Amino acid sequence: MAADPPADRLGVGIGWRSEIDLTVEHLPGVEFTEVVAEQVNPERVPESLRLMRERGIPVIPHGVALGLGGAERPDLARLDHLAAAAQALGSPLVSEHLAYVRSGDLEAGHLLPVPRTRDALSVIVENVRIALDCLPVPLALENVAALFGWPGDELTEAQFLGELVERTGVKLLIDVANLYTNQVNLGFDAVKALDALPLEHVAYVHVAGGHGHGDVWHDTHTASPPEEVLDLLAELCARHRPPGVLLEWDADYPSDAVLSEELDRIRAAMNRG
Repeated sequence: MAADPPADRLGVGIGWRSEIDLTVEHLPGVEFTEVVAEQVNPERVPESLRLMRERGIPVIPHGVALGLGGAERPDLARLDHLAAAAQALGSPLVSEHLAYVRSGDLEAGHLLPVPRTRDALSVIVENVRIALDCLPVPLALENVAALFGWPGDELTEAQFLGELVERTGVKLLIDVANLYTNQVNLGFDAVKALDALPLEHVAYVHVAGGHGHGDVWHDTHTASPPEEVLDLLAELCARHRPPGVLLEWDADYPSDAVLSEELDRIRAAMNRG
């Protein structure tokens, strides 16, 4: 197996999906990839991921169902699966969402924002500490896209994430497409958020496209990232160069040539920054 890049240098990557496994494996310039953790069987790693690992391309398990933003403690079986996926893939870190996803057996079916209150922060700090103790590699948490905000927030998203990092040592996965979504849908200033976030703790960055419907932006991961999202990436890079930037594309896949062009757009935005 080829040597992995340093932990602070992932480069530019694209999300691995079974529908485009060969594309991700062979696309020029892919320096790392990310796979949905819940779709990984640690005992039977897909062949294309195994071959990429043999070439020294890092593979990061990206969880969508752990639910660290809920009031209940993290499910140990889900944590065990995330840990097993990381070990099977030889991953440098794992990532998840800072989101509310279930209450008891009732699933939300979506990554919902958490209330940004002091009480909620205290609960989430304990949840994150439990997760960190169970995982064999560092954990990065992602900011989520929202269609609504909870009433009674006491902290901005940047303040909430900053305090969470300070109290737990968790890393961040900053999704600039989600920052843009929240700017359109909720009126938050995405550039001011970048100014307030602890960018030195960013493990990597997500970029994605979506679709607008009236005054609402839907972060669908099914289209080319708009220039506004790439401008936010450039703004982030101007403040702190992230270790890696990854393109998410989850359906309605374009040609390999188009995906390659999208990676070039990401590199150009990083260089502008």
